[in-house]
Amino acid sequence: MARTFELKKLASLNTLLLFGVIAVALRLSDGDDVAIFAASALAIIPLAGLIGQATEEIAARVGPQLGGLLNATLGNAAELIITIFALKEGLLELVRASIIGSVLGNLLLVMGLAIFLGGLRHGIQGFERRQASMNATLLILAFMALAIPSLFDHTFVENLAFESELLLSEGIALILIALYAANIVYSLLRGGAADEAHHHEPQWSMPTALGVLAFATVGIVVMSEFLVGTVEPVVEQLGWSELFVGVIIVPIIGNVAEHLVAVQVALKNRMELSMAIALGSSLQIALFVAPVLVFVSLLFEKKLILAFTLPEIIALAAASYVAALVAEDGESNWLEGLMLLAVYVIVALAFFLLPEAHV
Repeated sequence: MARTFELKKLASLNTLLLFGVIAVALRLSDGDDVAIFAASALAIIPLAGLIGQATEEIAARVGPQLGGLLNATLGNAAELIITIFALKEGLLELVRASIIGSVLGNLLLVMGLAIFLGGLRHGIQGFERRQASMNATLLILAFMALAIPSLFDHTFVENLAFESELLLSEGIALILIALYAANIVYSLLRGGAADEAHHHEPQWSMPTALGVLAFATVGIVVMSEFLVGTVEPVVEQLGWSELFVGVIIVPIIGNVAEHLVAVQVALKNRMELSMAIALGSSLQIALFVAPVLVFVSLLFEKKLILAFTLPEIIALAAASYVAALVAEDGESNWLEGLMLLAVYVIVALAFFLLPEAHV
């Protein structure tokens, strides 16, 4: 949710836009599916970064309130677009896995890497305990909300009608969206780390920012269609499970630019902003993106219910609990970051080796 215009310093990522041209050429020439998947994935990385830059430029001109709302809405636009195409193709397992994977990636990989590298450079780093603890509490609440329909699905799977499960998911989705809106209002009224992200002078004109935003959005739409369209062949050729692609690969593709920003500001000893980026992005996925996808799926043949596999729920529980412990004392050190990274590697290894038939 909280972003910073430090993204402009990641302009070197824009060289990856060349892979967008490669992806189009491969698609038009009926090229190898794995190559199309890889090229599309690499092209999405800079496009997501451009959306972040354009959003920050627009936010700087429209004021902190509207700007904060804009950031909250477009913070995970790339992943939202990818998952909408996955819904269209009926890849519900991929969508659910990417929801869990995004939260895991932000809480374990991004936060862990930022704390680890920041701690190595600066030793013990401090951040505002109250805001971090509130975000961690919201994450625990989001975990409980996502776990309830999953537990009902696994416990009463033979007796529970799909219509009832869908209604339960829709009700939970409405509640989560309301909580997310309340959190935005509270954050805007209170100020803090989110305001720090918007204190910069605009570098682009408004037409330029809107033009870049439109270009990047269209680009992600096209690349997402290519990416999702090659998931099944890639899964078959490489021997990966759809679950692994959703939990690990898709979240990394959609959030690399934001991940680098979180690490960069931690290295500058701005750990409060780094924590705001990691925790805020996790909250946006759990409280906004996941509920929105439930309602978007109503437009397609296959409807999305918030019923995750037991491994996904267990991994989400562990990540939420560990993140809450790290945020509790308002301080971090490199060892805590290393522990978060270790948990992420364990989770990634488990999902990579987990037979799809057992989930």
